[in-house]
Amino acid sequence: MRRVKVSSVSLPLGIRSPSGGASPGLRRAFPGKLGCVVFLGVFFLGLGPIPGVASQDRPDALVLYRQGQYQRAVEITLQELEENAANLDAYTVLGWSLLALNRYDEALQYGERGLRVSRFDNRIIHIVGDAHFRKGNHSAALQHLQNYVALAPEGRQLPHVYYMMGEIFLNFGEYNHADIALTQAVLLAADRAPWWARLGYAREQAGSKEGALQAYQAALERAPALPEALQGVERLQG
Repeated sequence: MRRVKVSSVSLPLGIRSPSGGASPGLRRAFPGKLGCVVFLGVFFLGLGPIPGVASQDRPDALVLYRQGQYQRAVEITLQELEENAANLDAYTVLGWSLLALNRYDEALQYGERGLRVSRFDNRIIHIVGDAHFRKGNHSAALQHLQNYVALAPEGRQLPHVYYMMGEIFLNFGEYNHADIALTQAVLLAADRAPWWARLGYAREQAGSKEGALQAYQAALERAPALPEALQGVERLQG
């Protein structure tokens, strides 16, 4: 702090003199009310940016994601994570955006970082499971998807989670397990014609001809030209 000379006594700039008034140096440097304004301005400038001000002007990453502006959402959430590496909401929107951009390696990378912050955050567990599924890491995907079901029995991602589990069991040749998972998926999202067709295939492979035919027909009720369902009905009735 700069010091000024006052009656042979050196006082820090802005400290009141023993007589009770502001130091002459301060009055000369910043006369009147304007001096107070200037002094306060200099003081706050010295403090640097006020925390939170920049983030208030930043676009909402979740809104950008919902608008389909996935790359912009990625940029915003990465900025948020630079400011707070434990921001689970930022990890979540970042993961969703990276999945939407088919950037599965990055979704997995940041998802695993998020799980190091909170291993029981079901949103991030779903992101990691989804990324593993899309990369073909079926065993790792199944573990995370089952964890999601256990942690979020009414979670909004349940239909898709059960569908992915069904596909994994089909890949493993575990057709009865695939039947169970895909049945849950279509119960939660009955409008998904392709899922009904996959359920029909699982039942067909498990030897349940009647159940398979019912599932294929349910698929055709929703999508009359769906090739997988048409072919399934033809096989079973041919």
